[in-house]
Amino acid sequence: MAASPPSAADATAVGSVLVPSPPTLVRPAVPSDVPAVHAFIRPFVATGRLLERTMDELEELVPTGFVAIDPSSDAPEPPDGQVVGFAALEIYSSKLAEVRSLAVADSCRGKGVGKALVARCVALARQRNVLEVMAVTSSEAFFASCGFDFTLPGEKKALFLQTREVPARPVEG
Repeated sequence: MAASPPSAADATAVGSVLVPSPPTLVRPAVPSDVPAVHAFIRPFVATGRLLERTMDELEELVPTGFVAIDPSSDAPEPPDGQVVGFAALEIYSSKLAEVRSLAVADSCRGKGVGKALVARCVALARQRNVLEVMAVTSSEAFFASCGFDFTLPGEKKALFLQTREVPARPVEG
C-alpha cells in the first residue's frame, strides 16, 4: 500500500526548526502548502525578484522544499500559520543541486528566516550526498553569508547563456 503524503501537521511534528526572532517555524513543504506558497511568491515574481513558478512546478518542488510559517498568524492556509518564506532544493544529479525560489516576507528579512531555509536545503543536499549546491541570485552577500562562494573547487566558474528573450519586469525602487 502506498503511503499518503505528509500533512502540515505531520511536517510540524517531524523535521521542523524554530527560528527564534520572530517565532517562525521552518518545516518541510507538503502538497497542501502549494496554493499558499504560490500566492506568497506572486509579489516576488511581479517585481522580478523571482522567476514565475506554476502550481505544477511548485508541486514538483514540494518533496525538496521548505516553508517558513508564522504560527501567530490567523491565516487559514496552511493550518499551522501564514507562509512567510519558501525555498526548495532542485537536485539535478549526485554532483549538483540548486537552491530555488528563495523568498522571505519583508517583515521577516534580516531575522534568520532566509538563512534557516537555505540551511535546510543544504542539509538535504548533504543527506542526499550531493557534491555541490549552487544559487543563481542577485543577493550575493546573503548567499556568501550562508557559505556560498563564486569559485568552485579547482578554479571552475559557472557560465550561463540565455537562449530566449525574457520580458522586462518593473524595477523595484
